[in-house]
Amino acid sequence: MIKKSLLVLIFIGMNLYAEDKLDIKKIYLNSYNYEKMGLYDEAIKVLAPLYKKYPKGYTLNLRTGYLFLLSKHYSSALEYYKKASMIVPSSIEPRLAIANINLILHNHDKVEQITYNILKIDYYNYYGSLYLVETLTLQKKYDIALAVVDRMLYLYPTDVIFLEKLAILYKKMNNKNLDEVYKSIEILDPNNIFVNTVNR
Repeated sequence: MIKKSLLVLIFIGMNLYAEDKLDIKKIYLNSYNYEKMGLYDEAIKVLAPLYKKYPKGYTLNLRTGYLFLLSKHYSSALEYYKKASMIVPSSIEPRLAIANINLILHNHDKVEQITYNILKIDYYNYYGSLYLVETLTLQKKYDIALAVVDRMLYLYPTDVIFLEKLAILYKKMNNKNLDEVYKSIEILDPNNIFVNTVNR
């Protein structure tokens, strides 16, 4: 159960229970509906009155950053994710998003810095580990990437995403066990696109 103090922190700057001319739930619902239709700009615009009144809302900054990410406005997305991170400094969510955006932009040094910091807090963080593996692989740091993959597969032996990362690394490293990894993925996920399209 989430403690009341944590809820206050999450919705900081937004009094959800006070009488307000703004219908917060309705505004969020409209934003989600626009998102489902792929109308990301509209999903952002509908949040504007709420943001004007509650600029320090953690979830509001997080959601706005996410919508800018979906619309591929990366600099704006980073701005809102950074605000969310400052509002709740202990939160890992915006840090992961910032790492993901930097990965998209091929800012590998930043991705490594952010993900290593996340893993200091949460050693087995799933997405922190995944983004780290991706950036290390793109930099051809295969041995380090493999160590992270092995660590995650030790905990999640049937995780198809990390098995795919293992296959990519094994192929690049000419590992003789590559076919066994492909077979494992095919058993766990018979319609796996990665295995079906890979040049074996």
